[in-house]
Amino acid sequence: MIDHTQAWAAVKRRDRTYDGRFVTGVLTTGIYCRPSCAARHPVRENVRFFASGAEARAVGLRACKRCLPDDVSRDEAAVLAAIDEIRQAEDAPSLAALAQIAGYSPTHFQRVFKRATGLSPAAYARALREERARDALSAGESVTGAIYAAGYGSASRFYEDTKGRLGMTASDWKDGGRDRTIHWTVVATSLGDMLVAATGKGVCCLSFNEGEAELRARFPKAELVEGGEDFRALFDEVVAVVEDPARDNSHIPLDVKGTAFQQRCWEALRQIPAGETRSYGEQAAMLGNPKASRAVGGANGANNIAVLIPCHRVIAADGGLGGYAYGTEIKAELLRREGK
Repeated sequence: MIDHTQAWAAVKRRDRTYDGRFVTGVLTTGIYCRPSCAARHPVRENVRFFASGAEARAVGLRACKRCLPDDVSRDEAAVLAAIDEIRQAEDAPSLAALAQIAGYSPTHFQRVFKRATGLSPAAYARALREERARDALSAGESVTGAIYAAGYGSASRFYEDTKGRLGMTASDWKDGGRDRTIHWTVVATSLGDMLVAATGKGVCCLSFNEGEAELRARFPKAELVEGGEDFRALFDEVVAVVEDPARDNSHIPLDVKGTAFQQRCWEALRQIPAGETRSYGEQAAMLGNPKASRAVGGANGANNIAVLIPCHRVIAADGGLGGYAYGTEIKAELLRREGK
């Protein structure tokens, strides 16, 4: 059964995660659309919701030529086929090649793929190679061997592609980040004591009611340096965002590492607007795999940077708060401050 109140709210915010779950029929125009259709919103009294395009056509409605609601399943199949091609190819396939497989123009396929995964095909391929390199390095393989095993044609290409994303060199990663320096402090906020830590590349940890012991558990081989005037302005910006989580924080640099799937999950979290929430299933749908809600929950739990990567915006399917690493009281207050 379609919850009409929830469906209309999804239409009003043009929520792409609901595409494929129902279509919106407009009786006065005789068309039906995806929930995310960019066309002007109809008057609510003229709208009916249908579980599928077939149901809408059965009452005489026709598909919108702007949003192409019947192409949702085709889009999903195209993205899955492209991901399979990227995983199997020795070299990253070109956008044109992937678009040809899908039967779409390159520009349209780029939009479809990014809408489903949160990444462009090229960025997805890079993230996959980085994940393979991390796995090989963590398993003790030599740096050179790991680079080539991950699919890089040369060491220079590896360092060029991963610059600013791995947060450390391949040698440092293999050695557990032994020579890495992390500046940190604990700040009193209206939500409680907050630990914030950063490398020279950006914030690498933000948590509540934790201190040096917990930070060292996360980064056992790094050099931890308390305070630091050079980081004061950055830490002040972080505090300002925590006090007002609805404010834009995209300018704050992050030094975050994870698998390709985790990176996609974290990027999806950052795409949820302040004042809105998603269920784990809806977040999984944003990634093109609605059945991956449990894996999404695991990836969210691996997030070391609270608020800036807003896992507090993901709630249980029944509308309850669900879990939160730092307690549901903090989660509820963050959502309250965002106007949810």
